[in-house]
Amino acid sequence: MGEYDVLTAALAVACAAVLGLTAALVRTRRRWQAAVGERGWLLERERESAAEAAIAAERDRIARELHDIVSHNVSLMVVQASAAREVLGTMPDEAATALRAVEDAGRGAMTDLRHLLGLLAPAPDGTDGDTDPGAGAGAGAVSTPLAPQPGLDRIGPLVDRISFAGLPVEVRISGEPRPLPQGIDVTAYRIIQESLTNALRHGDGGKAEVTVRYADHALRVEVLNTGPSVLTGTAPAAPRPTAGGTGRGLLGLRERVAVYGGDLDARRRLGGGYRVRARLPLDRP
Repeated sequence: MGEYDVLTAALAVACAAVLGLTAALVRTRRRWQAAVGERGWLLERERESAAEAAIAAERDRIARELHDIVSHNVSLMVVQASAAREVLGTMPDEAATALRAVEDAGRGAMTDLRHLLGLLAPAPDGTDGDTDPGAGAGAGAVSTPLAPQPGLDRIGPLVDRISFAGLPVEVRISGEPRPLPQGIDVTAYRIIQESLTNALRHGDGGKAEVTVRYADHALRVEVLNTGPSVLTGTAPAAPRPTAGGTGRGLLGLRERVAVYGGDLDARRRLGGGYRVRARLPLDRP
């Protein structure tokens, strides 16, 4: 009986150990399942947060593009329409020229907007071309390929439009021009466009200077315009009629520049006018 009792006790201990291990395994599995479920929930939340951030960033990008397109062209249209109204009775040829500039600015704005909307909502067949509304719908419609985003190679037409609207612009290029990353090229153009548009809106009939410097490791852009001096207390001239602004332009420029690790400084000049200066790194990975 003694040996039988020992075996029974050993079997009981073994069964208890098996039951304990089973209970521990069940608890461990439950904890693992709970951890997996929580991790899945956290991953889902991270995916949702990333999607929301991407949507917000895309909305900001679209808002900046719309601002750049509408603000620039509408400002030109308002200035030119005002000039045409002033000389309509006395200088009809000049008035007609100003009205043609209004028409050109309007067409340019519509073209840019169609391009932007074409990127946001491609055609049902999957293409990203847009249809010229002047051609009408149906078989007679003409598909116009989307133009690339503007870059520094389009400074000339921009300066011509601003100068024709009444703000003389002088352009200086220093360093050896070279191909730029597309994003930096577009950003540099938008800096110049927004700065000249603001100078045209709020200028006093002075002039503007644009400097683009190709350095070894950075692209530097500076736009200066003349205006009343805070030192002499010169009274500003009567403001031009313009479309109202919200101040979003400079904020959008800072956001554009920050994306590429650059910096932008915009401030009034003690000698009069305004200065916008930006640095865009070219060797940033």
